[in-house]
This record gives sequence, C-alpha cells and structure tokens, in this order.
Amino acid sequence: MTIVSVTRDDRASVDKAFSLLIAFGDRGSSGLGVSELARRAELSKSTAYRVLGMLERNGVVERVGTDYRLGERLYQLGRAVYAPAQEGVRDFLLPYLTEIYERTRQTVHLAALHGTDVVYLAKLYGHRQAPIPSRIGGRLPAHATAVGKVLLAYDADAATQALSRLLPRFTRCTITDPDDLAAELERIRRTGIAFDDEESQLGLSCVAAPVLGRAGQAVAALSVAGRRGQMDTRRFGADVRRIAASASQAWLREGRSSGPVRGWPSALCQGEAS
Repeated sequence: MTIVSVTRDDRASVDKAFSLLIAFGDRGSSGLGVSELARRAELSKSTAYRVLGMLERNGVVERVGTDYRLGERLYQLGRAVYAPAQEGVRDFLLPYLTEIYERTRQTVHLAALHGTDVVYLAKLYGHRQAPIPSRIGGRLPAHATAVGKVLLAYDADAATQALSRLLPRFTRCTITDPDDLAAELERIRRTGIAFDDEESQLGLSCVAAPVLGRAGQAVAALSVAGRRGQMDTRRFGADVRRIAASASQAWLREGRSSGPVRGWPSALCQGEAS
C-alpha cells in the first residue's frame, strides 16, 4: 500500500489572504496569474484560488481575464490611511513640485515625516530614469535620504528619536554614526539644504529643501533626484531651495498649520513596514 504524505498549511485564512496581497508586489495594477501568486505566497494553487475568490467577492482583488489585480476597495482603504491634512499638504505643494520638475527635468519628490521615516506624498518622473527606491505612499528611514535628513533637521523631536536608534546601513555611504548624523543635521540647518550622495542607493544623488511653517519646523520637503554624475546637485540645489522658500512663504500667507503634518492616525503608526 502506498502512503501519501500531505503537508497541511496551518496558517490562518487571514494570514494567507495577506500573503497573497503582499505577493502582488509592484504588479498590483497590471495583474498576476494564480500560479505565480501561489508561488510567491508559498501556497498551494488550490488554496490560492480559494482565497483569491474570497478577496474578489469582497472587492479587494478583481479578475482581468485569467489574472488577478488589486481591487478598488483596497485602494479606497489605502487612501483612507492618509489624514485630510496630508492631502491638503500634497495639493497645496504640488504646483511647487511641478515647478522643480520643469526646471530640472529630473525625478522630483514631495515628502513628509512619519516618526523617523520619510513618506513620499508625490513623485514626478524625469526623462532620465534613475534607480530610485521611492514610491508614492512608501517609506524609507529618514537618515538615509536627502528629504528625510532635511525634515529631521527642522524637527527636534524626530531628530532626537532618530539619533537614539540604530541607524541601518543601505550603502557604504549611509550615515550610521549618531554623532556624524547630528553634525550633518546641524550643517543642513545652517545651509537650508540637504544632499544624498549614494546614501540610500548606489548610483543615486539627491538634493532637498524644506517647506517651513511658522514655528520653523518643516511641514514637508521637496527634492530632485537622478543618477550620480548625470545631474549637478549643487546647481539644482539652488533651484530647490529657492522654490521651497517660495512655497514656505505661500504656506504662511495662507495661514496654514505652523507645525509638521504627520498624516497618519496614531493607531496606524504601530509596526507599519516600509
């Protein structure tokens, strides 16, 4: 008699559902087949098919032919994570981000702080694609990016938190010593501008400047990024600083919030992954 051994997957259904959603990666809008999703989520094809059916019934995923893609309800939930103030910051500062793009034709970012991470609120892609790890809604440790460092420089509480924690290294150029980071933040406060020279990713350079509120804290930051050696960060830095200063003046004229905008309800700030 032949004995067939069956390995049971004891993960809870919700865990399997999250595994499948995460498995979409950057293919959430274009779609993936059941077999590929099952492979990525480490599920059997039959289990993946069953859980995808449940997600489809709830509008979290949708079918496109034989493939699946993330559904509208999931995007609605994602948008709900942003507080209205974050949308206000993005909408108000987007014209200034566009102005930087028109001046540089490089990839530009609008970002805000979330704890000791930087969160990207908007991104316009340049003509020359660069190896930039940012994405709208994504997070990176602030100490390893130009936008993050300039935000930390103008937020004493966030800077204190960052300096008291282990600073992860992304490249050989990442600042991981607290004393070195403190000195860098002081330099940024003196000059009003921050640089990232291959600190977040090799081959990438970036320059950023803050948009300041009445209390002198950064509401958000604007930046331009591109391939190292193909863009003049010093020259572009003057443009970014000038446009950020103009945005700061407009923000104050409008009587906007004087402090930094955090953007997420506190209950959602626990244990969120980048």
